[in-house]
Amino acid sequence: MTNGVRAQQRVQTRHTLLRESRRLFSTFGYAAVGLSEIVRAAGVTKGALYHHFDSKAELFRAVLEQVQQEVAAHIAATADAQEGAWDQLTFGCQAFLNASTDPAIQRIMLVDGPAVLGWRDWREMNEATCGRHLARALTILVDEGTIPTQPVAPLTHLLSGAMNEAALWLATSEDLVDLENAQRALARMLEALRAR
Repeated sequence: MTNGVRAQQRVQTRHTLLRESRRLFSTFGYAAVGLSEIVRAAGVTKGALYHHFDSKAELFRAVLEQVQQEVAAHIAATADAQEGAWDQLTFGCQAFLNASTDPAIQRIMLVDGPAVLGWRDWREMNEATCGRHLARALTILVDEGTIPTQPVAPLTHLLSGAMNEAALWLATSEDLVDLENAQRALARMLEALRAR
């Protein structure tokens, strides 16, 4: 077997482990999924799993990174499709709220993420993806005068915290009108930031 074939198999094994772990974590939650279930679903040995990940927590971290990157890419694509910086912010924020209503994303990114990694590590990961986009959008709006001059970091954390909390609330809601109400409330909150 050539090195190229082995390398391709390693990549495929890692991809399969991530895919099956993500499916299991999103369906049952981190605490309810054992490594034996993951390797069985992926069709690999525990040795193969440990070749790629030192622990279940490390595997979960990789799944969470994947989810966060996908959500951040979706938000960025939605925002970038808009012409002005203000519309980029508002559409991007609404895209986060909409994406986070997916139960699989809620469980991995918002429920299990902070519980498994700890609040500090989870926040650092969040800041590196969605938080970075939000801070950039707010910086542009402050620089152009659309939002009054102020430090961007606290504003970013306040807005991010509000949206994360809304997403967690929506995760427990069974009333479809709650999403519409949350979207309207977010739009009003964002509008209040604008310079008059």
